[in-house]
Amino acid sequence: MSSIANGLAPQDRKEVALRVLALDVTPVHAATLAQFARRLGFGSFDLRWCAPLASSHMADNEYISIATYLRFQFTPAFVARPYLIYMDADVLVRGDLSTPFHGLEPGRIGAVQDEFNPRVGGTGHGLPGVAQRWPYLGNCAYFNAGVLWVPAAMLTEIRSGVEEALLRGRRHILHNDQDALNLWLLSSRKVHPVAPSFNRFELGRFGERGDWVRRVAHRPIRSDPDAALVHFVGREKPWLRNCPETEDVQEYRTHLHATVRHLNRMGELGIEAVAGGSGR
Repeated sequence: MSSIANGLAPQDRKEVALRVLALDVTPVHAATLAQFARRLGFGSFDLRWCAPLASSHMADNEYISIATYLRFQFTPAFVARPYLIYMDADVLVRGDLSTPFHGLEPGRIGAVQDEFNPRVGGTGHGLPGVAQRWPYLGNCAYFNAGVLWVPAAMLTEIRSGVEEALLRGRRHILHNDQDALNLWLLSSRKVHPVAPSFNRFELGRFGERGDWVRRVAHRPIRSDPDAALVHFVGREKPWLRNCPETEDVQEYRTHLHATVRHLNRMGELGIEAVAGGSGR
């Protein structure tokens, strides 16, 4: 939330509505988030507890929970704005993310091509078996679900399309909700490609552990200064102590420490009060 605020002028924050869906956020944490959003100057904030799609299928739950499917539970009434920019929690925002809306065609969802699995049936592992079952889909672009630009009027259509994909194409689901979304995108052809700088993977952590990322990525693994958003995909998250301290991780942690200090100044609603004084 604070990195989103840093990318906007104070007057622009007043036009932004923050919306959060959660499975298990406590009421006290929800109150903390709401108060923090007000202090940052956002126009409105709302959080709702909800369950994922009944058809949700977890093929890979190594470090991902069923909450990943909540991205499909936003509704036009809850968003209460013409457009939604959806973001995963493991991101650092560096700039204004509204730019992709300027070129977004009506009735299309904006998404960035996945850096590790750029194409269906390619060297990655997205949508296993799809290219063999439907050869004409081989080499089609495959998109990352971590950041999406969505007209609110399409939210219901996306949810029903993903539900159908989960029921009809379950054998092709490996990357959970992301594969389900891409199945719908392939059938509907309603995706609008967004520039890579708006969902740039942080690659340095993987380079610290081996050379495979250099074979997969088609760019240097160093930090990209032009990235409007850095996405910390994978198991090792920047808030965990065992995460390699790359340049982007250091930037994230510096920002995180400033945010924690800000939250702790909130007194009864601060995170130290919520955690029983542990400061974790």
